[in-house]
Amino acid sequence: MGAGITGVNFTAPRQLAQFLGIPHPWSDSSELSAEFIYDVVSAYGGPIAFFSQFYLGSVSPIGFVRDGKNLNYYDDPLLQERIRPYALKQLKAQIDFGVRRSVAICIGGDKNLKFLQALNDEHKLFNELRVVPHPRFIQQYRRSAKQSYVQQYLDELLYCIKK
Repeated sequence: MGAGITGVNFTAPRQLAQFLGIPHPWSDSSELSAEFIYDVVSAYGGPIAFFSQFYLGSVSPIGFVRDGKNLNYYDDPLLQERIRPYALKQLKAQIDFGVRRSVAICIGGDKNLKFLQALNDEHKLFNELRVVPHPRFIQQYRRSAKQSYVQQYLDELLYCIKK
């Protein structure tokens, strides 16, 4: 519903049009993760302020599907191992865009963080990795504390600016 349609990480069609002003042929659909991320973008000062300072990358810019449902690469150990060379190549390509390598924020802990940390330990992609909870988790299970999570994201972003 988000990047699988738009090709932009954590950006569903609604956010693409509403926040970024990019017209598109898709319906006005959204998804929970995109809604949270764009709450953070708004709290940071809007898309221009946010995207002039930060790049939303991904370990794998392509998505995976099994039995018609989204499959996170880190939920299947075999898939995780098979995409490792591809993920490394894609991370290096994204770094070549000119992103600062002093610190990166991993969105979503546990398996995603372990995978990224292992790549980082071996290949020294970033000097430091930080982690924030995944927006879907926040939106599904911690919605009543959403503002504290938005603040947590903002604190991590400000930490990155200082590095």
